[in-house]
Amino acid sequence: MSYPQAPWTLKGFAFQTLHLIDIATASPFIPPELAIVSAAPGKTLGGVYLAQYGAGSSLEYNELIVVAGVVRREQTIGAWVSHIYVDNPDSVAGGREIWGMPKELATFDWQVGAQRVVVQQDDRVLCSLSSSWRVSLLRQTITFPAYSLLNSDFLRFDATASANFGLIGAELEVPNTSPFERLIDTVPISAFGADSLELRVDAPKVVAQRVSDIP
Repeated sequence: MSYPQAPWTLKGFAFQTLHLIDIATASPFIPPELAIVSAAPGKTLGGVYLAQYGAGSSLEYNELIVVAGVVRREQTIGAWVSHIYVDNPDSVAGGREIWGMPKELATFDWQVGAQRVVVQQDDRVLCSLSSSWRVSLLRQTITFPAYSLLNSDFLRFDATASANFGLIGAELEVPNTSPFERLIDTVPISAFGADSLELRVDAPKVVAQRVSDIP
């Protein structure tokens, strides 16, 4: 496989849903070496991210990310991605080998002027999202950290997004055959759209080693 080295710059658009997830439900999807951060009593914050990256990107592909929760190591918080799907084999290889992301291949069907997307693996629907109304916000730049695991090393990296953000009405469907059906409630607490998105994903840094791998 051939893929660019980090950082990757990705340009396109995206949708993000936010969900309160029971910590007891999220826990099996998150390594025990990381502390789960509460967003409400007994709950952490997670969500679904769907994006299309086009011309001007380090690689062109579609992406589905499922965040199982917000985690903390020492005093630094970040997102933990439990599931991630793309439709470009080079993105799979780069995501796994650079960032330790568990990327898998899937197909993405964008419909109705990119206001609806259905993501599938073979004949299994992973999820679908439809966007209706939108309330535009100012263009903003947001940096959010994430943790991942590559072999026995915990990694941390930053992703910085600059976009025309907006609140959206979103209808999310996660079939009971989806591998993340237990995690994601179909009714988000809020949802956002990001137009004219410019996303930079920095190279990761090793921050710790798995306890089970330390002699």
